[in-house]
Order: sequence, then C-alpha cells, then structure tokens
Amino acid sequence: MQTSDFFYTLPPELIAQEPIAVREASRMLVLRRSSGELSDRIFSDLPQYLQSGDVLVRNTSRVIPARLYGFREDTSGRMEFLLIKRIGLDDWEALVRPGRRAKIGLTFVINDELSATIISKTENGRIIRLHYNGVFEEILERAGHMPLPPYITHTLYENERYQTVYSHEHGSVAAPTAGLHFTEALLERLRAKGVVIVDLLLHVGLGTFKPVFAATVEEHKMHSEYYEFSESAAAAINSARKKGGRIVAVGTTSCRVLESVADEQGVVHAKNGWTDIFIKPGHVFRAVDALITNFHLPESTLIMLISAFASRESILGAYNYAIENKYRFFSFGDAMLIL
Repeated sequence: MQTSDFFYTLPPELIAQEPIAVREASRMLVLRRSSGELSDRIFSDLPQYLQSGDVLVRNTSRVIPARLYGFREDTSGRMEFLLIKRIGLDDWEALVRPGRRAKIGLTFVINDELSATIISKTENGRIIRLHYNGVFEEILERAGHMPLPPYITHTLYENERYQTVYSHEHGSVAAPTAGLHFTEALLERLRAKGVVIVDLLLHVGLGTFKPVFAATVEEHKMHSEYYEFSESAAAAINSARKKGGRIVAVGTTSCRVLESVADEQGVVHAKNGWTDIFIKPGHVFRAVDALITNFHLPESTLIMLISAFASRESILGAYNYAIENKYRFFSFGDAMLIL
C-alpha cells in the first residue's frame, strides 16, 4: 500500500487558524459507511445521531504548555525546547532548536523558577533534566507556551481553547482535537438522551500528527503513546455492547485505546501502558462502532486510520466534498461523524 494513496491537495486558506467562537457551532460532515451518503450538519446536531444506550468514549488528557524558551547565563545563547515524552520524574525527551548548540551538559535558564540541563542525545532530540522547586505543573503553566501545530501561524489568545472542556490529566503535547467541539451543555443533552459517557486517557504525542515519510504504509514505524483504561470504563462498554448499544469514539486517540484493549470477541479489558497500534486499511475493528473526528493531514497515520474505519475511497471522496464546500481543516477545523 503506497503512502501516496492517502494524499490529497488542500487549499491553504482552508486550514483553520483559530477556533470558532462557539465550540459546538462547528460544521459536521456526516458520512454513512454503508451507503457513502454525506450530510452537512452542525456539531450541536450530534444528539440526533446517538440514542439511549450508546456509549460516548472521550479522552480526558490535558495539553501541557510544552514549548520552553531558555538561555545560557554565561553566553546568553538561546535554546527552544519542546517536551515530547516524560521518561522520569524530572527527565523528558525534547526536541531542541538550534540542535547544533544543544551540547550535553549545558544548562539553560527558562525563568526564575525553571532551568533545563541537556543529559544525552536521542534519535529525535535530547534528554533534558528540569530543575525546579515547587509543583511542576504549576511552574510549567507559568513558564511554558502552548505547543500549537506548525500549520497554525496565528496567535492563540486563550489557551483553554486548545483544551477540551473535560480535560484534567496533564500529559499531552497536542490536543485530542475531535473533543474540542464539545461543550458542557451539549454533553448534558447527550446524557439526558440516555447516552453513557465513558472516560479514558491517552497522552497525545507529536507523532500523531506527523506525515508518513516511508514510501509504503507497511514501512512506517508507529510512535507509542501512554494510555490508561479503567475497570469501570471496561464494564460500562462491555455492558452496553451486550445490550446493543453502539460505542462512539471521540477522536482517533480514543479509537486507538479501544482497539488496543479489545480482544477478538470485541470485549474490552482494563489496561495501562503504551500502545503503538497502527490502524490502517485491513484492520478489523472490534470495539468501535462510530467515530467522531476532525479532518486530517494528507499521508498521515490519522487519515489511514479513518480510511480503515470507512474506506480510502469514501474518505477521500468525503474530503474532496469538504474542500469543495469550504469546510475548515485540521486542529481548529470542523468535524466528521462516521457512522
């Protein structure tokens, strides 16, 4: 399977540069897998497509302000760090810029509360050790900057707009963007209809959004991400499946966790750990019946995942339709509901 099979051309003006004023007012393109039918809706219409007994599964991970700017006290040389994976209490794998100045042993001051020492090299960047006194999350909130994707060039004036309204577990370096469309009011409407809402955790890494550079899909090495899936979540989902309820994954992150913890019979099991599952065409879905997602980058693992859930032809057809009808793409863009 060629990576180029998942390419499409997107006019740059359709890349959403800022969030829409009202989260649930985003457009929503509904794709029915059985027929290929497309419908133009608004995200607030979501309750019309779900029914009592369905389970909405969402990722509660919270984005950390992972971009740090530091300087050397002796030379004032500047360094940019992007935290990508926590590997110890105070040690992180980080991307650094400029890399040629990121010598092992050097310490950079972030602010009067935080500094970073470069410990070693990795395949993708450096291992750094952070030095601070106090509560790390609180210090990071003051010292760090939100790690927006490179295709967003506008300034984000309200950091909470790059968080879901239900996020609470710090650890992601990119938002689980399908969840950005929800409001508390919309979630209450779903609960009132009898939809069960279940939480899981997956800390999103930068690899989620990277294009696949290998010529073939099979050559791509999938990144790993940390997840937690509880006994109560497993029980709620398994009970709903037995009663005929559908499992609706909010985003590809929730989908990846559910497919990682499901056995061949579709029963999900409580687990914690790291998943490097690569869902691509040919994957047999065992735990997910419907998927809420955004519009993804060409040749990314995410467009491959949704092409596995529907089909490559129907997804690319839906994307062409979305482009013709001026939908907004990527992190701050509009949504898709795939049934």
